[in-house]
Amino acid sequence: MEKIKGVNLGNWLVLEKWMLPELFAGTGAEDEVWLNRKMNPAELKEKMKEHRDTFITEKDFAFIKEQGIGLLRIPVPYFVFGDREPFNGCIEYLDKAFDWAEKYGLQILIDLHTVPGSQNGYDNGGITGVCKWCKNPQEVEFALTVLERLAERYKERKGLYGIEVLNEPISFLVYATAPSTGKAVDKEEAKGSGYVPMPFLENFYRVAYKRLRKILPEDKTIMFHDGFRLRHWGRFFRKENMKNVVLDTHIYIFAMESFVPIHKPWVYQIYIKSQQRLIKRIQKDVPVVVGEWCICNKYAEKTDSSMSQDAAAKRRRERYLEIAALQLQAWSEAKGWIYWSYQFKPNRKEPLDEKWKESWDFSRCVENGWIELKNR
Repeated sequence: MEKIKGVNLGNWLVLEKWMLPELFAGTGAEDEVWLNRKMNPAELKEKMKEHRDTFITEKDFAFIKEQGIGLLRIPVPYFVFGDREPFNGCIEYLDKAFDWAEKYGLQILIDLHTVPGSQNGYDNGGITGVCKWCKNPQEVEFALTVLERLAERYKERKGLYGIEVLNEPISFLVYATAPSTGKAVDKEEAKGSGYVPMPFLENFYRVAYKRLRKILPEDKTIMFHDGFRLRHWGRFFRKENMKNVVLDTHIYIFAMESFVPIHKPWVYQIYIKSQQRLIKRIQKDVPVVVGEWCICNKYAEKTDSSMSQDAAAKRRRERYLEIAALQLQAWSEAKGWIYWSYQFKPNRKEPLDEKWKESWDFSRCVENGWIELKNR
């Protein structure tokens, strides 16, 4: 089984404020939907064009290839074709991505990252605090038609690895504990929000698979996110007789730290090893990819004022290398991994607004020597 080594092109075609706050400056918006509601349409169109033209370019594909990365997971919004509000479609950029990927021998996983009404209530689902997509049959159908149109457009492209049906449909437990829950700007709009129930998700995945497989050749993969319920999926895909499917799970030490007050390598090891064992078990039935992860952790970022700047940088590097190695070893149990995210700013020399974000930025991790990918 050929291993996937990938990176996400986050914040290019789907915006996340925390990754590039400058894009949202002066608007008061916390997510992409509200950015579109608050900005003058013509001004926003110009701003989005500049961002998409400069945030990812051909040189990034060349850099990614040089690092031994083979796959790009590209998040796209439900308005990718420009036929739904906010109408700032981006299909021409996805076309460019395929041209560049094929030039450099890379594969693309198209990831439907947002849907109307949101599937998780996160800013990465389009609108913070609103999560009611699954309760609107018309919008569920619309998401399916977007997937079909993407499949039709790229089914013959050599650079297409596959399509991920939906990013992070939220579970009861995650919805109950998510900081974004209850934080909607418009409380009326958020009425009826809630988690995505498992019976709905199973049925949506069945329908999406049937409709995509009618279009996609069998050598193109259909990927499904675990909905923060990795344990559940065991035999589901085999029982449904689905061919060439992969289960995506997202594992972050950074998220685990919100619930565990001890920030030490031995705690991370317990957590990561438990995930490794679970992946091993699920992989008996369906290939699993760790579709989002990063090396960000509070242990590596802990400061010591008594140390010189050089000594502190050296210690930071050693700690990141340790945590990177721990995770890469664990992910070797899976079909592969995809780092979140490729970069936060096109100019890697420009500092980020907060130092801890550097370890989310794959390009900076490589340049700082915080992650070693040889034989990984």
